Amino acid sequence: MDERQRYERATAELDPPFAILDLAALRENAASMARRAKGKSIRVASKSIRCRAILRSVLEMDGFAGVMAFTLPEALWLAGEGFRDILVAYPTADRQALAALAGDPRAAREITVMIDCPEHLDLIEAATAGVPSRQEIRLCLDIDASFLAFAGRMRAGVLRSPVREPGQAADLAAEVAKRPGFRLVGLMAYEAQIAGVGDRVPGPYGRALRMVQARSRRELIVRRGRVVEAVRQVADLEFVNGGGTGSVEKTTREKAVTEIAAGSGFYHPRLFDFYRGFTGRPAALFALPVVRRPAPGVVTVLGGGYHASGSPGVSRLPQPYLPAGLSYDGREGAGEVQTPLLGRAAHDLRIGDRVWFRHAKAGELCERFDALHLIEGDRLVDTVPTYRGDGKTFL
Repeated sequence: MDERQRYERATAELDPPFAILDLAALRENAASMARRAKGKSIRVASKSIRCRAILRSVLEMDGFAGVMAFTLPEALWLAGEGFRDILVAYPTADRQALAALAGDPRAAREITVMIDCPEHLDLIEAATAGVPSRQEIRLCLDIDASFLAFAGRMRAGVLRSPVREPGQAADLAAEVAKRPGFRLVGLMAYEAQIAGVGDRVPGPYGRALRMVQARSRRELIVRRGRVVEAVRQVADLEFVNGGGTGSVEKTTREKAVTEIAAGSGFYHPRLFDFYRGFTGRPAALFALPVVRRPAPGVVTVLGGGYHASGSPGVSRLPQPYLPAGLSYDGREGAGEVQTPLLGRAAHDLRIGDRVWFRHAKAGELCERFDALHLIEGDRLVDTVPTYRGDGKTFL
């Protein structure tokens, strides 16, 4: 029985649109990531999961510990639900959430807040000044891991932290040490140009991309090591976090890094098909119903305009996955209320049939659906709420 038959049988009683999660594929992807980490723990990026039940199940697997949250309100919610060791991956300006953190001993014990400048410390101090019995705030220092060339005129990577060099990091660590009520416990440096950019690209662009990534890896190994060494002279770091799904087997080789971050690899969305170092199984899919047959070789499904974040382009569209052989109409793309699909497979689709899609990115799919229907083989074994289904939005 092929994948499409399994999914159709398991969800025969459901009316699309809906989202599923193939549990066998999820477990296989998780085991692959753990093997690639070669003994180093993987901190699970909740941004890519966005479902409490799945987050818990992943953290029960060998090789995974701790959560990388995307906002402080999310971290507070997860801590209240019993999750532990939560690193907020991005700085926060949410004064109410900071006050709640400072006033909750358990949350303050489990949550670490991200900073990259003294102004973050100023904001936290102001937000928590009136909190009775203010708790010590755990901090992580975010380091710029992008690659610069030609005197900074070329950048590969994302615009994150202004802190790049060992001296800058040590100065900020010293600033933390001077201020009561803070403790610097971690350091993070995310190499998006390696972890988040697939290197299985043909032609001259692919060769240039792989060359830049190789140079970036060499530069970052040295610089990240020196940054960690400089900060450890000032603070007793509990962890040094780096990498992502696309760089697990590379980042784990660095002695300075104590843990890897990963999340997208569990669901294996479309953008992660383009890496030479690993392969995964698509685990998260969504089904849309065929509602029109406007012409021979054309069907139209309801909705479908689930564009992923990032630089606009075709790569941010969902992939028509099953049945194979469907593509978008170049003039319409993926629409908010309807999406025409072209191809030989369209001849055999009838009104009411399903087309199965993969989202371009991972967790953003869960912002479209209230629930994930969990599939084991050809059986529907459970239905669990996403963050949206829990009534929670954090962005």
